Amino acid sequence: MYVCSCFGITEQQVRQHAETGACTPRQIAGACKAGTDCGSCVRKIQALLGRGACPRREALDPVVLTTAAATAAVSVPAPTAAEAA
Repeated sequence: MYVCSCFGITEQQVRQHAETGACTPRQIAGACKAGTDCGSCVRKIQALLGRGACPRREALDPVVLTTAAATAAVSVPAPTAAEAA
């Protein structure tokens, strides 16, 4: 069944993207554009993700989670005295 008529995205495609880590409507949109045109499918996508299409965080590979967390944690150097003035 089609979820997104604008881009021809099916429920199965949404589930496949969810299995590979796209667990929010925004992430699904980034993976296949569903929800980025008229927006009428966003609620359908939310419903699919809420029905187990997205694997639980604990089930994901811990190495991937660790790498993603390390990438997200960006350190910003403190300003020097000259920059602060």
